[in-house]
Order: sequence, then structure tokens, then C-alpha cells
Amino acid sequence: MTRQYAIVYTLANMNYAVVTTKIDPQTKREAMETAQELGMPLSVIIKAFLKQFIKTKTVEFSARKDEEPSEYLIKAIKQAEKDLKEGKASPTFNNAKDAIAFLQKQGI
Repeated sequence: MTRQYAIVYTLANMNYAVVTTKIDPQTKREAMETAQELGMPLSVIIKAFLKQFIKTKTVEFSARKDEEPSEYLIKAIKQAEKDLKEGKASPTFNNAKDAIAFLQKQGI
């Protein structure tokens, strides 16, 4: 008696989950246009970003040379520098215990 075996390959579509996020319309429009300029759909860009995020456990942002800080940010930086020079900034701490002790001493 002869036995015959057949190997069957089953192709299955990958399962996908839908990710819903709230984003302002201008950012979405600009992201879609940029992805299109690169010749790919926005979903591919987002998927690549998420995979990189999982792999590295980091989020990187780029500060391109042609980008300028907002007026609000410029004012906040100037105020922080002024406060630091005038000694109005809090000290730095090496651990949480020292930070909590400082806050308690301040009555906070």
C-alpha cells in the first residue's frame, strides 16, 4: 500500500488593526501631501514610525534649520534665562528625595 501526501500552502492576508487618532486638519493635509511627494501613502509612513518606535523605544524630532521658534517660545526662553540669572530658578536634584525635601522646605 502506497501513501501519498500533499503539501498545501495557504496564503492568508495579514490582519490589520485600525488606529484612530485626533489631529488637526492642516497637519493631516500636510502629512498626506508630504507622503505623496515621497511616493507612498501616509499609512506606510505611520506604520514605519510605529515600528521604529517599538524597536528603539524613542521618539525623535527634527529641528530643521529652516524652522524658527514661535514668538511664545522665544519669550519663554528669554524669561527662563532672565530668571536663571536672577537666581529665581529652582536648583537641580540628583534624586527624588532631595527634590521632595526642597519642595517641603518651600511649603509646597
